[in-house]
Amino acid sequence: MSAPELPRSVATGASGFVGRRLAVALGGRLDALALGRDDWREQIGAVRWKDAVVFHLAARVHQGGALGDALYERDNAEKTRALAEAAAAGGARRLVFLSTLKVNGEETRATPMRAGDTPRPQDAYARSKWRAEQGLAECAARTGLEVVVARSPLIVGPGAKGNLASLLALADTPWPLPFAAIDNRRTLIAVDDLVELLLRCARVPDANGRTFLAGDPDALATPRLVRVLREALGRPVRLFRASPALLESSAALLGLGDRMRRLTRSLEADVAETRAALDWKPRAPIDEALRAMAMARRKAA
Repeated sequence: MSAPELPRSVATGASGFVGRRLAVALGGRLDALALGRDDWREQIGAVRWKDAVVFHLAARVHQGGALGDALYERDNAEKTRALAEAAAAGGARRLVFLSTLKVNGEETRATPMRAGDTPRPQDAYARSKWRAEQGLAECAARTGLEVVVARSPLIVGPGAKGNLASLLALADTPWPLPFAAIDNRRTLIAVDDLVELLLRCARVPDANGRTFLAGDPDALATPRLVRVLREALGRPVRLFRASPALLESSAALLGLGDRMRRLTRSLEADVAETRAALDWKPRAPIDEALRAMAMARRKAA
């Protein structure tokens, strides 16, 4: 499979969790574009797009309150469309968009998710990323801009935020945890493996116009996930059995139902198509990435 070296690269979110690792992988050969400023349209207009590969990593991930939907729409959908239009008009070669597995839905039951499944985004964040994907497809069809979409699950690595950071903090306690009876499957991906996947999205000619699900093929159950983290943190595993239904109903009474369902239910991606099309595979077992994340927390304490 032919995979030429990248020309000049432009990235949004270059200072973020994934963006910093992408910059390292590219040896610093990366022009950063800030979309979080009030003058973001002027920033887009000032970029030299000719022949560039664009990595669009920036996104609004957490936003509560009544303004949440509008802010997600502005930052994740509107800015993506504006970025694509400017990149196309300026002669960019390809745009690689980091989307979310949540576009496919919040959970899996009998079978893992596939890229061709009907999108079922459930919250404002996922809906905004799906609208961004639709905007990119429309722009690509009209302008000829090459677009590749990678939908990612939770990303593992030192400095990870959000739900994984919360679970890591919970694992780093002496408390017994009621997760031993959970039998689910959750797809994760190590940050450096995701970066390599994004680079292949940029380099592989046949990736143009396609959507790929990112993820380590080794899906984890919650008990295994907590066990790996606790062992790396030097904590006793201390898991006991409680009904997943009881855990969910109890958490719902506290307004934490969504958080608990992420621990009790499955969200699994079928990445066979991604591996075959991009000739990609993880560098190391996902457990190693979890241990590295836990050890970084332990070292920083």
